[in-house]
Amino acid sequence: MKLVTYDAGAGPRVGLLRGETIRDAGFDGDMVALIEAAAPVQEGEEVMPRPRLLAPLRPRSLRDFLAFEGHLQGAYRGLGREIPSEWYEVPAYYKGMPDTVIGPDDEVPWPSYTDQLDHELELAAVIGRRVRDVRAEDAAGCIFGYTIWNDLSARDVQRREAPIGLGPGKAKDWDGSNVLGPCLVTADEFDASAARMTVRVNGAVWGESSTAAMHHSFADMIAYASQAQTLHPGEVIGSGTAAGGSGLELDRWLQPGDLVELEVEGVGVLRNTIGAKEM
Repeated sequence: MKLVTYDAGAGPRVGLLRGETIRDAGFDGDMVALIEAAAPVQEGEEVMPRPRLLAPLRPRSLRDFLAFEGHLQGAYRGLGREIPSEWYEVPAYYKGMPDTVIGPDDEVPWPSYTDQLDHELELAAVIGRRVRDVRAEDAAGCIFGYTIWNDLSARDVQRREAPIGLGPGKAKDWDGSNVLGPCLVTADEFDASAARMTVRVNGAVWGESSTAAMHHSFADMIAYASQAQTLHPGEVIGSGTAAGGSGLELDRWLQPGDLVELEVEGVGVLRNTIGAKEM
């Protein structure tokens, strides 16, 4: 199934995406509650007129990993760093803030404190059941589905923060700094092993990659995150940026009014316009 969260004027509802149409899922709760309830979907009538799509879910948490070596090679060069040898052994991550999430077609806010706003193309897995200390060979069975994640970055701020060694702070955290969508594809209908990934800005291709290039698998990431810690339905695990999935790697930078399209084969296209810089 392709599940969405939509608003037809009466508040958010869970729906099913059928081609270009949206049908109500017959569930009186949000997406996280639906996942917790093992997705008791009852397909209803088409929602007319076409409603506004929201972020598929407000995640319980956001964990963002670094799975693509190609991205690190280009990005770390742009940040004046080298890939540490430990990266090849440890699927490290940082945590994002769920309240910063916006959805498809929302305007991306440009905070006043940065001059270099950058997109990041990622695939994200959503945890489907409560797990702790799960083995890598069993971890794939913990995934409910997948969505696209645009993990935006303030690159000039990131350069200032990185030497401190505490991970990203204001380089990643502002209202609207994380975009999820356009839908949540259930794991039984998506092959995460070799899905094409593409970035377009104003219709021009800026980067192309594939999930086949991930050094760390989602199973490895989930197993690592669940060590001595319970993961709950609705938690989001990000792949990290695909190779060529950010402007930092290309020394190409977003401008106000740019249309950014992130596409993952089998999921769809996540579109957002970049807003004017806040004063």
